Amino acid sequence: MLMRSAAQSLTEQLAERFAARIRDRLLAPGSRLPSVRQCATQHQLSPSTVVAAYDQLLAQGLIEARPQRGFFVRDWTPKSALPSADGSPSAIEAGVSRRPAGLEGLAAPIKATALIRGMFHPTGSKPQPGMGVFPPDWLATNFMTAAVRKVTSSAALQESSLKYGEPLGDSDLRRVLSARLMGLGLPAAPGQIITTVGATHALDIVSRTLLKAGDCVMVEEPGWAVEFARLDALGMRILPVPRGPAGPDIEVMARYCEVHAPKLFVSVSVLHNPTGHSLTPGSAHRVLQLAGQFGFHVVEDDTYSHIAPEHATRMSVLDGLQRTIYVSGFAKILAPNWRIGFLAAPPDLVERLLDTKLLATLTTPSLLEKALAHCIEQGQLRRHAERIRTRLDAARSRSVKLALQAGCTFAAEPAGLFGWVETGVDTDQLAQRMLDEGYLLAPGALFHAARAPTTLMRINFATTQDAAFWAVLTKQIAAMSR
Repeated sequence: MLMRSAAQSLTEQLAERFAARIRDRLLAPGSRLPSVRQCATQHQLSPSTVVAAYDQLLAQGLIEARPQRGFFVRDWTPKSALPSADGSPSAIEAGVSRRPAGLEGLAAPIKATALIRGMFHPTGSKPQPGMGVFPPDWLATNFMTAAVRKVTSSAALQESSLKYGEPLGDSDLRRVLSARLMGLGLPAAPGQIITTVGATHALDIVSRTLLKAGDCVMVEEPGWAVEFARLDALGMRILPVPRGPAGPDIEVMARYCEVHAPKLFVSVSVLHNPTGHSLTPGSAHRVLQLAGQFGFHVVEDDTYSHIAPEHATRMSVLDGLQRTIYVSGFAKILAPNWRIGFLAAPPDLVERLLDTKLLATLTTPSLLEKALAHCIEQGQLRRHAERIRTRLDAARSRSVKLALQAGCTFAAEPAGLFGWVETGVDTDQLAQRMLDEGYLLAPGALFHAARAPTTLMRINFATTQDAAFWAVLTKQIAAMSR
């Protein structure tokens, strides 16, 4: 809140507030600042105070004024374009990004730091609806500490600590993971499994192994914000595939294959982020048919497997790890800071993927991997996941009720950890308003390759059970609607 009795003038306070958000990437390059009138009304200031603050930001080179349009955060990102997916030779030769119906947003690059800092920047002690993880108190357990004590009290501890671990990952963990995947219907031998520093690291290993800069990658849209950012940072060309309740838009994928020859398709089959949709068997079969026909690989990110319904459809299971690569981890359900993930791959890709891992991290922490193997083998992880699912079901029910009472609706049937919520107002602007109130939102633009303005936002059901949050949100939506 701006303080009239503060040592700084109101102009300086307002300018510094925007400057801090720009530096922390909470306002991404290219973002539009509120109009002078909007900002004055929101902060109960005179328009002249807002103009003076914007002048300070202009002088610092943090924003730019665009005639008849307003003030925007300066964007230093070089623009690049993708050929059109409509297949027209002139568009392909010129590299011009047309945006045919259903295939919008091919050209805008995503800045990784703008997303990551924005999503994980701490804002206070209040529950944060925009965060992508369970609250720490949900994850607190005693068995993890006991597992670490057990593996560190081993007589072999000193010997194992004085040398690097196994290149593929701890053999005990890979054996346990192999058995767990078999329970999902996915036959993956321990030798087909590579442990990683979290699931994101597994996705990065696959990208760096199978792709080179300039290659085209199909990614579901809306989709995981960090995945768009990560691929863009690697120089890949992102082809957004609309994701519906049954799965990705097969017609769009087929057109991409014919025009751009993509090398990879990245999918969250089960409890998709941010919609909560899960793939149907029919859609999975059609994706695999395209993969076989056009020769691309499918990376299946099963990050939410621990809270997924039984017998959920997974492409890796249907395909038997032929053109698919399965990725998962334990950060969401157990220990975010242990950073343990893994991938399961076709036998002919394992050595190439392992080489990429070795070049990046050499090996992974075997002590934590041994502790995790113990937690899985003793059934502790399974029981913990069951408790989380039960608690999440109750939280989801409460959050949905509060959202509907606040006048919001759901663009997708609520499922899993996330809700895809229709607010009726621009959620980029709403997010900035809510940040002033101490709440971090995840505006829908974060989940689109082009960051196009949208009235949707993603909420975390575990952190939106507070009626006070919904009251503040309702107030801000009403103010923006006037």
